[in-house]
Amino acid sequence: MEQEVQLNEHNKQEYPPMHTAEHILNRTMVEMFGCPRSRNAHIERKKSKCDYELTTEPTAEQLAAVEAKVNEVIARALPVTIELVSRDNVPAEVDLSKLPIDVSSTLRLVRVGDYDVCACIGAHVANTSEIGVFKIMSYDYEPGRLRMRFKLL
Repeated sequence: MEQEVQLNEHNKQEYPPMHTAEHILNRTMVEMFGCPRSRNAHIERKKSKCDYELTTEPTAEQLAAVEAKVNEVIARALPVTIELVSRDNVPAEVDLSKLPIDVSSTLRLVRVGDYDVCACIGAHVANTSEIGVFKIMSYDYEPGRLRMRFKLL
C-alpha cells in the first residue's frame, strides 16, 4: 500500500514564470557574488524584488552581467522538474536555512535543468522557455543589503 506524501501548506499563489525566474536569479547571485539566496522576496506578475546580503555595492556592469546570465539560462530552454525527497536525502547543495521549523519530513525539490535546485512548494513553469525576458528595473544598496527590482518582458 502506497502512503500519500504530506507537504506543508502554501500560503500564496505565485506567477509561475516570475517565480521560476527568481530561482534562476538566486542561483546567479550565489554564483557571481558568493552570497546566500534571497532572504526577502516579493514576487508578483508585474514586477518583483529580492534582497541579497552583499558586503559591497555591485557595479552597474556586474548587474548587467547578472541580467545577461539570467537571460542566458532562460534561453537554454531548460526543463523545470519536481522531485520529492526525504529530509535525509536532500543534496548537499540545497540550502535548507529558510525552511520553517515545522517543515514536513518530505521535501519538494525544484530543479531548473542542471542550473539550480532548491526546496520549494511554489508554482513554476515546465520549461524556462516559458519565462520571457528578464529585466532589472532598478536597485538600491545599503551597507549589507542589495535590493533589486525586476520584471519579465
